[in-house]
Amino acid sequence: MAAPGPIAPPFPTLPKHMATSRPFFPFGSSTRTGGARMECVDALRGVAMVWMTVFHFCFDLSHFGYWPQNFRADPFWTTQRTAIVALFLFCAGLGQALAWQQGLGWARFFKRWLQIVGCALLVTAGSSLMFPQSFIHFGVLHGMAAMLLVARCTAGWGAWLWPAGAMAAALPSIAGWALTEGPLAAGAPTFNGYALNWLGLVSRKPFTEDYVPVLPWLGVMWWGLASGQWVLQQRPQWMMATLPRGLSPLAVLGRWSLSYYMLHQPVMIGLLMAASWVLGRS
Repeated sequence: MAAPGPIAPPFPTLPKHMATSRPFFPFGSSTRTGGARMECVDALRGVAMVWMTVFHFCFDLSHFGYWPQNFRADPFWTTQRTAIVALFLFCAGLGQALAWQQGLGWARFFKRWLQIVGCALLVTAGSSLMFPQSFIHFGVLHGMAAMLLVARCTAGWGAWLWPAGAMAAALPSIAGWALTEGPLAAGAPTFNGYALNWLGLVSRKPFTEDYVPVLPWLGVMWWGLASGQWVLQQRPQWMMATLPRGLSPLAVLGRWSLSYYMLHQPVMIGLLMAASWVLGRS
């Protein structure tokens, strides 16, 4: 009996000069492909970082009383927050598509994943000191860590990622009805508690400074993963598009995004605290 031939990869293999040496993630990753970088993906992540910085600076101004705003209810701010988180998670899906296409192993995945988990724990610790009543117990980094595991395990679903993403996006609304007016109303306190509210199947959102549950946000990451797989199959050259020189700083920021994410708020808060001290504001 003849030995079986090699199993074909799920997507066409990129040319040698485009072969990646490591997976990339939405935070602080190296989107390197051989000697070049996937600058378009880095820059897209950089756009999310700049937008997030402006958003957080406005939040900090409100927190210190310089420009009071309602960040919890005003659609101008809540819509921006949704868009920023969606852009981060979509980039995460793109990264996982490339990692899957190149067959990169779990060891490299977990090396970066553990860094994200560690930073998530630092965010929880820091927010518990600054916002003890509304500390971050499952924010964007916590959600990112959980969703990356799911995306990694489901990357082989191919075209099924599209309807799976739609189902993930719809489930919280269905659960909200079931837990308020439907047959699961008695279980609402359980689903709303810390033990399970990270799933996103809640009847009311927790009081916290950042909340990015697995559902519906996993749907956005799945759509990013599906989009990335389609691009790698149909238009691989898009991943290698050359950026205009003026956009290069965005790509640099995108490559250092985890470090930047962890440092930008302490720096801005520190500057505003110093300004308050100089101005004699309590």
